Amino acid sequence: MNFEIPPGLTDLLQDFTVAVLRERPPELVQFAVDYFNKLNESKNADKYQKRGGVRFVDSPVAASPLPIEPMQTDDEDDDEPMAPPPSRFRRKSVSAERYDPEADEELGEEDKLVYPKSDVQRQRLGEAVKDILLFRSLEPEQMQEVLDAMFEKQAEPDEHIIDQGDDGDNFYVIDSGKYDIYVLIEGKSTLVGNYDNKGSFGELALMYNMPRAATIVATAPGTLWALDRSTFRRIVLKSAFLKRKMYENLLENVPMLKSLNAYERMNVADALHSVTFQDGDIIIRQGDNADCMFFLQEGDVRFTVRNDANEEKEVNRCTTGGYFGELALVTHKPRAATAHSVGTTKVAVLAVDAFERLMGPCMDIMSRNIDEYEEQLVQVFGSKANITDLR
Repeated sequence: MNFEIPPGLTDLLQDFTVAVLRERPPELVQFAVDYFNKLNESKNADKYQKRGGVRFVDSPVAASPLPIEPMQTDDEDDDEPMAPPPSRFRRKSVSAERYDPEADEELGEEDKLVYPKSDVQRQRLGEAVKDILLFRSLEPEQMQEVLDAMFEKQAEPDEHIIDQGDDGDNFYVIDSGKYDIYVLIEGKSTLVGNYDNKGSFGELALMYNMPRAATIVATAPGTLWALDRSTFRRIVLKSAFLKRKMYENLLENVPMLKSLNAYERMNVADALHSVTFQDGDIIIRQGDNADCMFFLQEGDVRFTVRNDANEEKEVNRCTTGGYFGELALVTHKPRAATAHSVGTTKVAVLAVDAFERLMGPCMDIMSRNIDEYEEQLVQVFGSKANITDLR
């Protein structure tokens, strides 16, 4: 039986998929209900490209929210919204080729972009990028390559840095200055937010091969750091892709996570970040409050427990592919043991908020592990009295 795809369905589903990837809602079904309800509120087909009322400003860093309503002008009877000032530096569109991280090959040293910078510039750039979420998955060498490839751009008042509908050419990090965000809503250019001396924007068009989702206009003199689309994709997107694949492979070998489907494991993988410990370092300490759990990527970890008599004994070990730290999150009590790094170890960390949001299907398994842990304590100390109180 042949079925004809309704006009607009592909674009609608693509917009919804990007909104999900952008917002990462904890409740996907509720997000879908809200999303399509908002689309249904407007009969204007252009609404489909505005994410159905969901604020989508081409940036993972939240801008200062402003009411989405017409801006008042000097004429009190003028109900029309204020349009962005005309651009003096409007760029032409660039081709939006599809980027395949798996097909990408490493470039030689001679092919890498390097923009010379003074010590002062490097210090300013380092401060500007330190809180950029997209860069957190980069290794030190990759981060250095990104910093080398970023170039300084001066912004003038009323200059359009990016324009809604254009293809993306650069990702921008704000060093200084103020910038307004305009989005076309029902055919009218509306101010929806702003940046004040910090933030970043422009990555969505580069990540998803989409036109710019907003217009960014400088309202005061400022300085931006720009990273070209090619370098952004080759380093930032490929790194994120490889990190996700690495974490997905790690999680696939964790028996406890077999109860998660592929989509749920992918969400867990996206929430992880790696930390390295040296021999003898304490990863978690008995009695401390719990704020995360760990998946062991490399190395070994040994666990010790100190009882009321101040006796500290080793109770267990964890090897590559194992996990620990989840019991305190399940019981909402302090850490029951101290975890020591044996040699150099590398762990993937899952923060408590992501744990509570993503690990629900595994709770029964983790609760059963509590009984196994108590049996280990009895074998070591001969009694579990007062030790289980730590949990």
